[in-house]
Amino acid sequence: MDFMIAVLIICIGSYVQTSIGFGLAIIAAPILFLLNPDFVPAPVTVSALTLSLAIAISHRHHISFKGLKFAILGRIPGTVAGGVLLLWVDQRALALWLGISVILAVVLTLRNVVLQPTPRALFSAGFLSGFMGTSTSIGGPPMALVLQHQENSFIRANLAAFFVISCCMTLLMLMAVDRFGVQEVRLALPLMPATLLGYWLAMKTLHLISHQILRRASLILCSFAGLAAIVSYWI
Repeated sequence: MDFMIAVLIICIGSYVQTSIGFGLAIIAAPILFLLNPDFVPAPVTVSALTLSLAIAISHRHHISFKGLKFAILGRIPGTVAGGVLLLWVDQRALALWLGISVILAVVLTLRNVVLQPTPRALFSAGFLSGFMGTSTSIGGPPMALVLQHQENSFIRANLAAFFVISCCMTLLMLMAVDRFGVQEVRLALPLMPATLLGYWLAMKTLHLISHQILRRASLILCSFAGLAAIVSYWI
């Protein structure tokens, strides 16, 4: 039963991220953590890498590595910091940090903050993305906040390209701190087809669904999931 729930949640998260550029980890991580803490962060990161590759390939003509290089540079120390955090936090503390990260991501998404994608802003977003992404698998919101006022195709393409590189960094760091091994691979492999299914469904049906409705529904789901993760810390 837990396996079927995990597959469904990953498929939904993949659908949302294909639509708005990010969201898979925000939706999936807190729910999958409650099912089995081993799902976070490595298996969710593998799913994010799978989806990001698919999106980056389909939107490759809109990718601009000139702007992404500052975010990637910031991602390196952020990834190391997130890996160090995993060395000394237990699962209960990780649940609390995960829940707070999700709620913070929802708040930042709702706020009408205007940030220009300057080198300093991209470096800072890359650092925060690395720290949050490596420790909780949720690294999308900082980058999405900086790029949110760009053209939609540009946002999808460049977030996907950034996530491909950042997910690889995260998985290497998780291997170094012994959080990406045989158990995590076994959990991740069945999620990859579900990830691609969500991507395929989104590509076929997104024109039938209002972007605003999908965005609001995903934020509501994220809020409940984040609160559940926080509550689990106190139980």
